[in-house]
Amino acid sequence: MAGMIGVSLPVLSLAGTADPASSASPSDLSSDSESDEEPYVIGLGDVLDISVWKDDALTRTCVVRPDGAISFPLIGEVQTSGKTASQLKAEMEKKLERFVPGVTLSVDIKQINSMIIYVIGKVNAPGRIVTNADVDVLQALATAGGLNVYAKRNSIKIFRDEKDQTTIFPFQYDEIVEGKRLEQNIKLKRGDVVVVP
Repeated sequence: MAGMIGVSLPVLSLAGTADPASSASPSDLSSDSESDEEPYVIGLGDVLDISVWKDDALTRTCVVRPDGAISFPLIGEVQTSGKTASQLKAEMEKKLERFVPGVTLSVDIKQINSMIIYVIGKVNAPGRIVTNADVDVLQALATAGGLNVYAKRNSIKIFRDEKDQTTIFPFQYDEIVEGKRLEQNIKLKRGDVVVVP
């Protein structure tokens, strides 16, 4: 994990600094609170049930490979990672149309395996957490066994990589448990790293 964070350090900016492009502004935090309204984006390792109406030969359960693609009869390789189920359905129907006129395709996300967050540092059970639901920072810390006695509880940081840039969100544990500045308790996104020094 240390290596992963180190690679992105040249583009780090601390939330709350003067850089508007990467700071965790109140609008950023608001968008997190609305994230459960956004359609789910398919990720690596997710399991998809794909079927064509009235054609059992074109019904498949596919696992998204590390390169973000799946293989499907007639059309071959299909890039799936980063797309919603509806986007993938439309793209595959378009490709299949030449082979199956009037095709009606169904794409269901059978199992979510790509929603992974990481909690490292002075917690009782550091490591990666696979979740199929939105979790906030407190929930992630609880899943990681809670803070140990040596943790700097008010110096916790969340690292988020988006669009080749890393944003750092500060998290002061004592304020949260006292019910203050609850906007710090953000919803975590795929790949977020919670660091407890």
